[in-house]
Amino acid sequence: MERRGQGNKGEEGMGVSGGYEEIAAVDWRGRASNPEKHGGMRAASFVLGLQAFEIMGIAAVGNNLITYVINEMHFPLSKSANIVTNFIGTVFLLTLLGGFLSDSYLGSFWTMLIFGFVELSGFILLSVQAHLPQLKPPECNIMVENGDDCTEAKGFKAFIFYLALYLVALGSGCVKPNMIAHGADQFNRDNPKHSKTLSSYFNAAYFAFSMGELIALTLLVWVQTHSGMDVGFGVSAAAMAMGLICLVSGTLFYRNKPPQGTILTPIAQVFVAAILKRKQRFPPSPHMLHGSQNHVLDDSIATSKFKFLDKACIKIEDGNNLKENPWRLCTVEQVQQVKILLSVLPIFACTIVFNAILAQLQTFSVQQGSSMNTHLTENFHIPPASLQAIPYIILIFLVPLYDTFFVPFARKLTGNVSGISPLQRIGFGLFAATFSMVAAATMEEKRRNAAMNEGKIISIFWITPQFLIFGLSEMFTAVGLVEFFYKQSTKGMQAFLTAITYFSYSFGFYLSSILVSAVNKISSSSSSEGWLKDNDLNKDRLDLFYWMLAALSFINFLNYLFWAGWWYSYKPSSSVPHQIDVQREEFLGSGFNSSKVVVNVNTSIP
Repeated sequence: MERRGQGNKGEEGMGVSGGYEEIAAVDWRGRASNPEKHGGMRAASFVLGLQAFEIMGIAAVGNNLITYVINEMHFPLSKSANIVTNFIGTVFLLTLLGGFLSDSYLGSFWTMLIFGFVELSGFILLSVQAHLPQLKPPECNIMVENGDDCTEAKGFKAFIFYLALYLVALGSGCVKPNMIAHGADQFNRDNPKHSKTLSSYFNAAYFAFSMGELIALTLLVWVQTHSGMDVGFGVSAAAMAMGLICLVSGTLFYRNKPPQGTILTPIAQVFVAAILKRKQRFPPSPHMLHGSQNHVLDDSIATSKFKFLDKACIKIEDGNNLKENPWRLCTVEQVQQVKILLSVLPIFACTIVFNAILAQLQTFSVQQGSSMNTHLTENFHIPPASLQAIPYIILIFLVPLYDTFFVPFARKLTGNVSGISPLQRIGFGLFAATFSMVAAATMEEKRRNAAMNEGKIISIFWITPQFLIFGLSEMFTAVGLVEFFYKQSTKGMQAFLTAITYFSYSFGFYLSSILVSAVNKISSSSSSEGWLKDNDLNKDRLDLFYWMLAALSFINFLNYLFWAGWWYSYKPSSSVPHQIDVQREEFLGSGFNSSKVVVNVNTSIP
């Protein structure tokens, strides 16, 4: 195992591009990779195959899980919604574990392979439980019969269910960040051509994600509905197996980034050293900071923000020339990487509410569909869980058009290799998410009034707009967030930073559970049981809950504008050897007031 900060010097070497130090890539035998044979879109396509099949398997489970939990496990609606959101939240929470293990010890390939089999075992166990009556409570219809007559899954049956569910969560959580990171690692960022291709790769990754989701929400959900959940879970297992075959098939073509040792210890050392030397004064010259002579600093981290951390680099001159240990003296590079992590946290936090909205589309919106007329013809009806396929049908056409036409056009106007910056992309997505909840609230009010006052059941197509708007919103926010985090100049932490983007999903789904419980408690009174207390949506006030989320989403967008502007507001730092001229204009261009960062070093800012 190599120590963090060291790399193999091979054919590709270790270059520095705009302050980013490229780790030497190796082939499957550990030898220096050959640019002619390894990496590029050919190698990345195998990872895209895994991504499509993996999301196909888990989306079919997650998006229709609430139906299984209610109808087969007999949990009440509010508890079932929390089971689903907690499960999905745990998937994304465990992405940090996957990123940590990959960057520190295993590498992306082995992390995906090992935990891919863990996820596969969870799918198989879910299929076995759904097939065997002995592992489920007695059959009944909790939505029609008296709830007291339906036995909720408990004891060993509940244990098997949660074991299978969280094996899937563990496997998927550790696989997800490494699919993005390993695919992006196939492109050498020292190569200008690869920099442009890298941006296209992120769009291709979302295209693969959309294809997997579309098949899951149509074909696989149809199988679950007509052939049973046991067959549906079995098909998810088969999809995961196909994904692992894709991953292994590309072994000979991969550029592999070797793990660099623990990524947490250097971060902790910076904080400890800065605290221990908090009373020290800065030296007269920034070149006297430890490691400043050998490190090329770039504009994305050359900032006076978090300047107190720079004290970790102060060398104490006591005349003894004793070497200070790493917990008392850190390099400039270490400090700057910690600054990056701290600087991106507000951007991360602004996407939590966005993902709480996503949680509603996988829980309450599915139940909305169940309360509507799902028939297209007398003999054909749409499974409610398949409603989430609507945005992906659009996106499989929109994403290629975006990458083929919009990005080159915007690139000529902005000079940004991605067309528009990742932060601008995130901002547009957060803004659009508000209107998804506005559409959802408006439709639910119409559906409820029709059912309560007129005795009518309206068509399921009325809830199409909320899915369509959010799908467009997710294309901008999700891809922008992944690209933003991956492109930060942190050596050997790409999988971990990618995991942070998924970590936002976790917080969002946990926030959804908290909001549901809090709304029920606050809205409960002697005359009412709460907005979301009943299993009958006609008695609940889901429309008011959606209006609350719309207001929360818009406030979150305004908060994002503040923090995005803060992130762009770099100033020359006295602790940095290079003087960087940074000019800040209004944030978010072409419709949001353009932001330009002009620097006199050859690098691009995400």
